[in-house]
Amino acid sequence: MNGTLNKVILIGHLGDEVKMHYFEGGNCIGRFPLATNEVYINKTTGEKITSTEWHNIVVRNKAAEICEKYLSKGDKIYIEGRIKSRQWQAEDGATKYTTEIQVTEFTFLNTKKDTDLGKSSLPTGSAPDDYNV
Repeated sequence: MNGTLNKVILIGHLGDEVKMHYFEGGNCIGRFPLATNEVYINKTTGEKITSTEWHNIVVRNKAAEICEKYLSKGDKIYIEGRIKSRQWQAEDGATKYTTEIQVTEFTFLNTKKDTDLGKSSLPTGSAPDDYNV
């Protein structure tokens, strides 16, 4: 295969509410942490171990607004996207780094708001390919 691929598929639970940031011109982004768990048995002690990995999720524009409207901390979501690393200069002059998952597709698997309202259909969506904010 001559090409490359940057694709991530995650199923996890929101670690916090969706935090929105709006820009001039009407664009916006939503950010939230997503937890995925790995469970295994320690062969020596027989103890059940749960290891949690945290992912920084970024959704844009209409997809961000849908996520903000329907998602709450603890909700389960299926996400497809790509890994994006970036760096910036902090106010103290230090260089900061982060790795994020830029969402391209998502499906809500269960939401507290959906359960509370007694609805059975959960929104799904695609993030636009335009990531220039």
